[in-house]
Amino acid sequence: MMKKIARFCNRSDTKRHIQRGQALVEFIVLSLVVIPLFLLMPMIAKYQDISHATQMASRYVAFEATVHNDSQSAWKPEAELAGDVRRRFFSNSDAPVKTADTAGDFDAHRNLFWRDPYGHSLIRDFNDVSISFGTGGSTHANAFSSAPDAAPFSPEPLANAGRIGLSSRGVYTANVAVSLANLPNNLSLIKPFDSLNLSVNRHTSLVFDGWDARSPNTVNARVNNLVPAAAAYSAIESGVNLAIDYVDMTRIRPPTVGRLDRWSDLVPADRLVQP
Repeated sequence: MMKKIARFCNRSDTKRHIQRGQALVEFIVLSLVVIPLFLLMPMIAKYQDISHATQMASRYVAFEATVHNDSQSAWKPEAELAGDVRRRFFSNSDAPVKTADTAGDFDAHRNLFWRDPYGHSLIRDFNDVSISFGTGGSTHANAFSSAPDAAPFSPEPLANAGRIGLSSRGVYTANVAVSLANLPNNLSLIKPFDSLNLSVNRHTSLVFDGWDARSPNTVNARVNNLVPAAAAYSAIESGVNLAIDYVDMTRIRPPTVGRLDRWSDLVPADRLVQP
């Protein structure tokens, strides 16, 4: 009986030794995969940060067009806009917001967080940051995707979009692209980051010259400019209103044809705050 117990104990000890060796081998194999990934996590975070900055830069370019365009004053020159983007979004984080301030290819203007493990900048040249418009055009004129909004107002004798102050250039799209430097290729642990040729591209689209009006008076003025449609409305207005009065049993007059004064959203005088 004692011999059987001893044999069982010896077998158990042998299995434990085998299992311990297996666990060590598994740990070493797994480390070959996990440790390089762990060491490269800071690089992934830096790529994420650059991606976020690129998205914010595209928003800046798009919304800059809402205040500087051909209907407000004038477009901001494309070269100046590219310089603003490079300085404000891709240089050092405490860069001042100044007109015509450009980023230089030296450490004082670089974002020191965006560096590889060897201390080299991920954006080697600020010219690697570029802006474009629409499907890749170089000017603001290329940024618009045409819209058919004005089509119902175009054929005569009804009217046209220009006569009533409606624009139909469509959606304005701004693009920002950043070409990043590869990591040095003298370490196998950083593969494939040494040959990614990574480029980050982001775009923002918006409509900034829509068909909205600043006031009810602007709407009325546009409708009054529907020539010769306005004259036609006046000619048939009386007859249509008589028909409406005849069928309207509730005595509530609906809006009359060709007139928008009954649609005006007026605030009662007693609701207004007196200065």
